Amino acid sequence: MKAMIFAAGLGTRFKPWTDLYPKALALVNGKSLLQRNIEYLQQYGVREVVVNVHHFADQVVVAVNENNGWGSNIMISDEREELLETGGGLVKARPLLEGREPFITLNVDILTDLNLDKLLQYHRQHQPLISFGVTNRLTSRYFLFDKDDRLCGWRNVNTGEEKGPHLGAPESGKTLIQKAYSCAVVFEPGIFSLIRQRGKFSLTEPYLDLAADHLVLGYDHSGDKLVDVGRPESVAVAESLFF
Repeated sequence: MKAMIFAAGLGTRFKPWTDLYPKALALVNGKSLLQRNIEYLQQYGVREVVVNVHHFADQVVVAVNENNGWGSNIMISDEREELLETGGGLVKARPLLEGREPFITLNVDILTDLNLDKLLQYHRQHQPLISFGVTNRLTSRYFLFDKDDRLCGWRNVNTGEEKGPHLGAPESGKTLIQKAYSCAVVFEPGIFSLIRQRGKFSLTEPYLDLAADHLVLGYDHSGDKLVDVGRPESVAVAESLFF
């Protein structure tokens, strides 16, 4: 099985570190975020890993080479010319990921102890196009699910904006459950022929687009450790949980 770690972002919330370095190389208890996610995948036997690069790309490539991929085979998806966000980055990496098996994606700045074997078991059992981890933690943007964990929409609680293929009319009495995205995803390999977006776009767009006609499921792993290391102050939180 292959995986992709999204590591190309500018890390604007992580300044001043990202004025000189890529966020992927920020340290948590002496190990970079990138190393931690590569080693996390190794716990589940995943050693074929695509890493996309843009911001201080050379530093990431040097770190990978100097450390021999931390024991994994690392394939670089080069976005130096244009930062493509998660959706565009996934499409660009298609030649490196495509095959007959499902594959996994992670965000480099998310640390979690989600059991990937359980996520994969859930995916195999229910056979959706996409399964992704979700929790009941507080955030400003949520995915919306029905009682069977099927993705129905998306909500920004700060602005009240909602969008999605299965929101339902108010009179339908359909109650949707909002859950926070964990950025750990299992995709069926056929995803590449179904994504219609091109260029720079977030994965949220194809999720909502494809959920109209395909099964996209949220796997609730509330209670697991999860830290979004998006700001410098979150490093201390991560260091208290990940040693």
